[in-house]
Amino acid sequence: MLDRTLNPPTDAPIFGRADRACVEWTVSAAPVAYPDAVAAMEARVAAIAEGRAGELVWLLEHPPLYTAGVSARPADLLEPDRFPVFESGRGGQFTYHGPGQRVAYVMLDLTRRQRDVRAFVAALEAWVVGALGRFNVVGEVRPGRVGVWVERRNSGLPSREDKIAAIGVKLRRWVSFHGISLNVEPDLGHFSGIVPCGVTEHGVTSLVDLGLPVTMDEADAALRASFAEVFGPVADAPPPG
Repeated sequence: MLDRTLNPPTDAPIFGRADRACVEWTVSAAPVAYPDAVAAMEARVAAIAEGRAGELVWLLEHPPLYTAGVSARPADLLEPDRFPVFESGRGGQFTYHGPGQRVAYVMLDLTRRQRDVRAFVAALEAWVVGALGRFNVVGEVRPGRVGVWVERRNSGLPSREDKIAAIGVKLRRWVSFHGISLNVEPDLGHFSGIVPCGVTEHGVTSLVDLGLPVTMDEADAALRASFAEVFGPVADAPPPG
């Protein structure tokens, strides 16, 4: 049974700004080291909070690595020597980042939107669900399991749910950072070094694993279109320094 399915909004942005100001949107072509990305996010979040910079969504890929959120359990790091492991200030547990996975770091000023963390997470979920819908993939969310899931149905076999996108955020002075990761075409075997997000009874999947030959550029276009529907308009910008 489905618990809840989010459909992309068709009218006003559900988590937009009253002034409809554009969010800067940038894509890094080359993989970005995790410490460099965190340092850039920290600087940008401070600038947004102080009114020196606008909101930003930053799309990138990382080299293969594991990150530990604030709720990570040491026992869930199954292969500690496989890839570099970084502690992260975001919510959640262990997750994997690597080539073929689109990471989107979301730096939004919730004071100018809604000071409501649950509504913000729901908006992030709606964003991903809307992007997946552009490839005719039904993304779903589940109570108690942050992220976006797809139900896999094989003839003659029980259906199963696999995670296709993870969500982990942090707020500082009501400015968000970290964000979402969407599996486009990563090496799914790399997830075996951790218990992803602490969930053992479900697996992980990707757009390509679902039989969809989606390129990263196509995934980016879907994410951009869906973001505008949920959060408001965007404008191209260079990557943060």
